[in-house]
Amino acid sequence: MSAKAPITQDVVTIPRKLAEGKINLVGLTRDRLREVLIEHGTPERQAKMRVNQIWQWIYQWGVRDFAEMTNLAKSYRAQLAENFVIEIPEVVTRKVSEDGTRKYLVRIAGGHEVEVVYIPEEDRGTLCISSQVGCTLTCSFCHTGTQKLVRNLTTAEIVGQIMMARDDLNEWPVPGEPKNETRLLSNIVLMGMGEPLYNFENVRDAMKIAMDPEGISLSRRRITLSTSGVVPEIARTAEEIGCLLAISFHATTNETRDVLVPINKRWNIEELLQALANYPKASNSERITFEYVMLDGVNDSDEDAHRLIELIRSHDIPAKINLIPFNEWPGAPYKRSSNNRIRAFANIIYQAGYASPIRTPRGEDIMAACGQLKSATERERKSRRQIESEAGL
Repeated sequence: MSAKAPITQDVVTIPRKLAEGKINLVGLTRDRLREVLIEHGTPERQAKMRVNQIWQWIYQWGVRDFAEMTNLAKSYRAQLAENFVIEIPEVVTRKVSEDGTRKYLVRIAGGHEVEVVYIPEEDRGTLCISSQVGCTLTCSFCHTGTQKLVRNLTTAEIVGQIMMARDDLNEWPVPGEPKNETRLLSNIVLMGMGEPLYNFENVRDAMKIAMDPEGISLSRRRITLSTSGVVPEIARTAEEIGCLLAISFHATTNETRDVLVPINKRWNIEELLQALANYPKASNSERITFEYVMLDGVNDSDEDAHRLIELIRSHDIPAKINLIPFNEWPGAPYKRSSNNRIRAFANIIYQAGYASPIRTPRGEDIMAACGQLKSATERERKSRRQIESEAGL
């Protein structure tokens, strides 16, 4: 653990109780769900059974109307409807890329908006979800980081993004029918808006719900949390979530990483690598992914590739390196490395014995690619002149 000052964020907490006085059951842990059911009239001796029943209706079958929960007595269903709601974020816009990528703009409490991206591939369907409205990290290559942090998302708003996508993909199983094991939504990556480890408890609880075998039932090995390097929370991620880990690394010297990923000024490369070396889940079967955006003339030299290998090897970290061609956006201060340069960089890493896949940019035509996420309505409210003025063009 670092001895530095504790992590603090100026965020607004949204109360669980909604304006009409009803409690949203989405996002409550099993223990909390049991408590609120008892508080609102469920006999204590029945509470465990009721939690299991309601949990399955919400997270296994995707049901939002208590009247459809047919294994509950009619009077109990009415009691639930009087005190509770089942609500998820509202889809404002849905765009589909030429490559099949779907980008959703969803509205949450307070009228704020975040973006969610679904990426279909041959062997998987990955949902990229957000953990904050905006971001504090101001990584200089990332469009998402140009939107200031507004607040953390609640557990309900995080798991609600998964539920929303399953709605759109029409993937909820039907009670009584054989379960289809071929999932359109098979993987989750916490790589959308925000730094997940600055919203640890809500992210943890949402992922616990996603992994619960009686509900959405995603394996922990199909969930990847991406952090820019919030060192004190890395060990906690293994212990309390248990998912795979990805690191927004992007540079091989502190001088360059301080500019690209300013959190490096707080926890530098050596501190970060030490935390990764100690990551309890790191193994050859559960390697840590190093994300590395390829920026022309900034971090893409042969020397950078050799330095990256040496850093990982010297700390004995089981790793793979994902090379990400930079996704340009209006006013971006960088250019994408050439295809030849990216291939040469990848080859040096591969020859050293590390997997070095080059990520295929997805959804660029709808600004859904890695690093491009930013609330679409905010951009649409501005003229191109305003956008270019802000970027200093």
